[in-house]
Amino acid sequence: MTTISGIEAELTTPTPGLADELAALDGDIVVLGVGGKVGPTVAIMAQRAIDEAGLDKRVYGVARFSDPAARDALERYGVVPVAADLTLDEQLAALPDAPNVVYMAGKKFDTVGAEHLTWMMNSYLPGRVAQRYRDSRIVVFSTLVTYPLADAATGGSRESDPPGPIGEYAASCLGRERVFEHFSRENGTPVLLFRLGYSIETRYGVLQEIAQAVHDGVPIPLEMGHASVIWQRDVAAYALRSLRLASSPPRALNITGPEIVSIRRLAERFGERWGRPPVFEGAESRTAYVMDGSALQSEFGFPTTTLSEMVEVVARWVEEAGPTIGKPTKFQVRDGAF
Repeated sequence: MTTISGIEAELTTPTPGLADELAALDGDIVVLGVGGKVGPTVAIMAQRAIDEAGLDKRVYGVARFSDPAARDALERYGVVPVAADLTLDEQLAALPDAPNVVYMAGKKFDTVGAEHLTWMMNSYLPGRVAQRYRDSRIVVFSTLVTYPLADAATGGSRESDPPGPIGEYAASCLGRERVFEHFSRENGTPVLLFRLGYSIETRYGVLQEIAQAVHDGVPIPLEMGHASVIWQRDVAAYALRSLRLASSPPRALNITGPEIVSIRRLAERFGERWGRPPVFEGAESRTAYVMDGSALQSEFGFPTTTLSEMVEVVARWVEEAGPTIGKPTKFQVRDGAF
């Protein structure tokens, strides 16, 4: 797992029982917005599980594919790449039909100054997709920032808590949920709102950013003193397993690990490994973007990768100067300006 091919193979390995669950679902799978950080893992894991079970199903991965390497990676595993711009109605209409859809399209970074584009991608486009796939079951990737900042000491936000988005990006993500909810109720489309926070692997994520800062002696701001994290392999598996939970009206599900992580303690763990005390700035606030994952664990059990295992593999990656994706999570942002 200290090479790109090694980490990608690990991330896309189907978790135990996934092949059987996909065998119980009828028909093909379409992953919309497959070109993002998590999308290839979802599509490739689905294809590997289908192959493992010997199923007669296809996985389609839809994106613009401005980077040909992303398309090639999907094809190597048997995923069918479909080049399309979802914002163009004729291209959306021409997409393959499938009873199972994982919706991952959206925009977060560089929202400030281009708010109109973020709202179009996150709130308008979902309505077009919901109409196009009105007869499918849809897992809709969402985010923990649809909730307000929560008290880490009380376990974080729960699915029953009211929304409280801060800033235009978060508001547009709540818009995505509401638009899918509307069309689910209108058309009877089964939908699952997949509220993720935060996906982790060696090349990006909260752990990688903290580890790199400790390794390089860069000060770590502490105001956002806690975070919710989960390994990307588990995220992909839960997304595929959640297809069977889709319902009308939609159900929301928090996708995160079983513990709320202290940024200070996480940095200290990396510092202890390397014999270099972390450098901190500021002090922890009582609140943070954190979620309670107990409903997820009740439904599917605990993630297959523990926090200690995440810390170990990320530390080794940083030690060996492994490449990064170069897209900071901006998990420290508290004012919603992404």
